[in-house]
Amino acid sequence: MNKLFEGLDNIHEEIIAIRRHLHQHPELSFQEIQTAKYITDYHEKLGSQVRTNVGGNGVVAYLQGDKPGPTVALRADFDALPIHEQTEVPFRSNNDGVMHACGHDGHTATLLGLAKVLHGMKAEIEGTIVFLHQHAEELPPGGAIDMIKDGCLDGVDVIFGTHLQAQMPLGEIGYRSGPLQASPDRFDIKIKGEGGHGAYPHETKDSILITGQLITNLQQIVSRKVDPLESAVVSVCSIEAKNPYNVIADTVSLTGTVRTFKEEVRNMIESEIERVVEGTCLVSDASYEYEYFSGYPTTVNHQAETEFVAALAPTVPGVQTVKETAPVMGGEDFSYYLQQVKGTFFFTGAMNPAWEMAYPHHHPKFDIDERALLVAAKVLGSATLTYMKENA
Repeated sequence: MNKLFEGLDNIHEEIIAIRRHLHQHPELSFQEIQTAKYITDYHEKLGSQVRTNVGGNGVVAYLQGDKPGPTVALRADFDALPIHEQTEVPFRSNNDGVMHACGHDGHTATLLGLAKVLHGMKAEIEGTIVFLHQHAEELPPGGAIDMIKDGCLDGVDVIFGTHLQAQMPLGEIGYRSGPLQASPDRFDIKIKGEGGHGAYPHETKDSILITGQLITNLQQIVSRKVDPLESAVVSVCSIEAKNPYNVIADTVSLTGTVRTFKEEVRNMIESEIERVVEGTCLVSDASYEYEYFSGYPTTVNHQAETEFVAALAPTVPGVQTVKETAPVMGGEDFSYYLQQVKGTFFFTGAMNPAWEMAYPHHHPKFDIDERALLVAAKVLGSATLTYMKENA
């Protein structure tokens, strides 16, 4: 394993340079043409067998070791977000309104650097390594499901993945067996009243007032319909009712998200939202439109593979703490891979200890400590080689 660790140490600056290049040239979900080409070119220079346009913009590269053994898949996502960057780093985004605000640039750089080092160890590798570079993680239906349909997991025995966590201390690895991340669903509601002059509200059906009542009523779903021992979130995240200052709006559009871990809770909330909308509109003699969009399934880690990573992580240079993490309400389409093959998804701390504030994911000032790229690569590489050795 020392050869792996030393090899990664030697190319740490290259991994950082890759991350910074990708950070400067972000592309939105399902639009990642140049990013996919960059990844493809890198793997082809290594001598990998490469499949492109896998399930869309996905890239899959293969490293066949010289010895027989299992097939291990490693996944990194590479899409960015529609956020205008507000950091002051010299490698800030060149694309206004688009930013790597979730660490996917770091995930990709980590996997590319690891691939380079593992290629130099081909004679010692016992099996096959599949490098899954996935597009469109940020935008349901996501890229994973179509990549799976296109055969990216064919022959794979186990899969490992990690997510850089900007608010988790550098050197910390967070693991959890079972449910780790929630199902991220979306709902759209349109309240349809009757507009009119702001001076004569009695002649209208005030869609804004109805919306205010609706938002309050929706909060009772979790507090009064969900078992307090279960976890659920219902959040209204966008409201639109553009009108002159003296005109009561005809309609108001709302968009929000639902986060759950259990399918029965998820289904109950979907139907309960409509019941609440219908009742609220009935009181005011208004009408409505309602759509519910199911996002990714809950990310459920397999126990044996999770315990395997948790046990080896303390032996990896740069890892200072390994702890069981609490479930999080953020969603992740790595869940689709785990429905097909055994594996685990873990968190790698990326918060610089000198920072006064670590901005959260999806924030315009989001950043990571780039030393975390090395930690992530070493844990993924160690998991891969150790698994192969134990299962050859």
